[in-house]
Amino acid sequence: MTVGEVIRVWGTAQVQSLARQWDLGFRKSHPRVRVESRLTGSDVGAAGLYTGFADLAVLGRECTAFERKAFEWIFRYPPAQIQIMTGSLDRGGQAPALIASVHRDNPLVQLTLVQLDAIFGHERLSGAPESIRTWGDLGLTGEWAEKSIHLYADDAESGTGRFFRHTVLGDSARMNWEHFTEFKGLDARHRILAALAADPAGLAVTGGSTEFVPQVKALALARDAGHGAVAASRESLICGSYPLTRAVYAYFNRPPDAPLDARLKAFLRYLLSEEAQRDVVESNDYLPLSSESRRQQLQKLA
Repeated sequence: MTVGEVIRVWGTAQVQSLARQWDLGFRKSHPRVRVESRLTGSDVGAAGLYTGFADLAVLGRECTAFERKAFEWIFRYPPAQIQIMTGSLDRGGQAPALIASVHRDNPLVQLTLVQLDAIFGHERLSGAPESIRTWGDLGLTGEWAEKSIHLYADDAESGTGRFFRHTVLGDSARMNWEHFTEFKGLDARHRILAALAADPAGLAVTGGSTEFVPQVKALALARDAGHGAVAASRESLICGSYPLTRAVYAYFNRPPDAPLDARLKAFLRYLLSEEAQRDVVESNDYLPLSSESRRQQLQKLA
């Protein structure tokens, strides 16, 4: 799998500085092994893995159905995966958690993912009994009751949009387009929140903090009515209690009837070590894994 004394890591450009730390840290225990990084994007990283040019693909998202099928078409089994970091709370580009927000004048304080599915979608795969199209459908009264909910979010085919559709809509593409405005580009989050700030009837979902826009407030989220709503915070993301937490994954080639390459296994274990997770904390870009998450990921490498 590895070439000579090199482990080839391809993937998201946002881990450039961490990759340098990984190389230095891993060499302390494996001085003859060099980590060679080509970090130009998650899409390129996934392609590098299924074409055999990379030993490890570090993605700021889960691999797509196309990427999984491409790997399976070549190797006849799926790629292996572990989670190596938690996505950020408020750093754009570093897999930030998705935050549902309303205008500060809106009395709503929380939602469930089932409700979000009924608001943004048509199929209601989460089990909502009816579509939600007005603020009255969410229990608001008085002047709010008849107001339509105006939706603002990232492009549905962006990485953020695909994560939202997968997690909330069950991968449905039948969205509430008549009330939905989507935004593309690197500045999408800022434009989404600016649109919400100017629209009291709006509901926005996008990655990262809303603190820099005083006219907007974030909502606590619950998976469904049987779970308590949780606000997005560093702690709730790390422990996994916030429902729209994102993650950074490492994908690799592990044949089902063969042992994992010893050097690659040692490197993956290093990424889950306390030393590597401290580097994550010090980078201030991503968040570390919880102790329980690290234990679960290490079990996958057994």
